[in-house]
Amino acid sequence: MNPAPQTPAWHAQVVEEIIDPNRPIIDPHHHLWTGNRWTNGAPYLLADLWADTESGHNIRKTVFVQCSASYRTDGPEHLKPIGETEFVAAQAMQSAQADGDKAVIAGIVSHADLRLDKAMLDEVLDAHEAAGQGLFRGIRHAGSRHPQPETAYGPGNNPPGLFTDPAFQAGVRHLGRRGYTYESWHYHFQLADFRALAQSAPDTTIILDHFGTPLGHGEYADQREEIFKQWQKDMAALAECPNVYAKLGGLAMPDNGFGWHEAARPATSDELVAAQKRYYLHTIECFGPDRCMFESNFPVDKLSIGYPIVWNAFKKMAADFSEAEKHALFYGTAAKVYRI
Repeated sequence: MNPAPQTPAWHAQVVEEIIDPNRPIIDPHHHLWTGNRWTNGAPYLLADLWADTESGHNIRKTVFVQCSASYRTDGPEHLKPIGETEFVAAQAMQSAQADGDKAVIAGIVSHADLRLDKAMLDEVLDAHEAAGQGLFRGIRHAGSRHPQPETAYGPGNNPPGLFTDPAFQAGVRHLGRRGYTYESWHYHFQLADFRALAQSAPDTTIILDHFGTPLGHGEYADQREEIFKQWQKDMAALAECPNVYAKLGGLAMPDNGFGWHEAARPATSDELVAAQKRYYLHTIECFGPDRCMFESNFPVDKLSIGYPIVWNAFKKMAADFSEAEKHALFYGTAAKVYRI
């Protein structure tokens, strides 16, 4: 009998030699939580993160990205996300004080409702800054809205038209004035609106998560090639906005439709490269290595692939790039964008 998916025994079936093990890496996108539906209620805390980052690659620093973890349960609604920053900052302080050469959580991306009026938004940003103990870097207010959320594995239920809402655009512009980044998780059919948002806030550093999540699950399962062709055009258009940076990863979520989360074993690096390399290379071609950064999206992508395996896949995809380009993709772009 095959091991149950996502268990240690399931992941142990795929073991690979680490490629280029000394290359310094910043992982600019992971989560932490005490329990979450993505991990069937299991925690993913500093020890779990370290179990992954210490699995062979030279992960020097990481950036935590908002996932609605440990929000405050009382007090004003707009300040409840501060609980997540407090929770992660405590984990980050532990990572910085650890003996040895383990990865340090060097940046925190939190949440705020960017439609708030300026005074309330400033109150939230000031509170994140205080709670972050020097690590708060920006806001993720996701725009994901799935047309049929009941069919989605990770349904997006954000308000319609969020990216084109004048109040939201004003909030994104305000982040830039204060020196913070903005990023979003959303779906492929929202890329044009995301581009409009980026154009409305040219002085804000904006980050695209997970390639804009090209869907391949449910009603989109038979549309991969059609979606890819439109996605190529939308990404090229988005790259014309010089304030936008792209995270390269997060394509192993169940909604992407590759099915590894239900397979007898997790994906190998060669399987990930064969299925997804065209997304990575097109994005790098459009944005350039200086505006791209590889990301793990763990533990969400752990549903499909192991941590050392996903970084092997990234290194295989980047094999033909120059040393300077590789450094940008694995370290330099993230260091610049998140000031770490």
